[in-house]
Amino acid sequence: MGLIIGLLVLWVVLAVVGFAVKSLLWLAIVGIILFVATGIIGAVRRRGVTR
Repeated sequence: MGLIIGLLVLWVVLAVVGFAVKSLLWLAIVGIILFVATGIIGAVRRRGVTR
């Protein structure tokens, strides 16, 4: 679970840097996509463990 949280933090940082530097807008988009994907994967894995 620590890995998932670490990845979520990393993706948020990438998104913030991407929005702060307009030429790196693509980095923000990638960061947001990876944040959502990691969150979904973490939720699915957590749900599978509790069952």
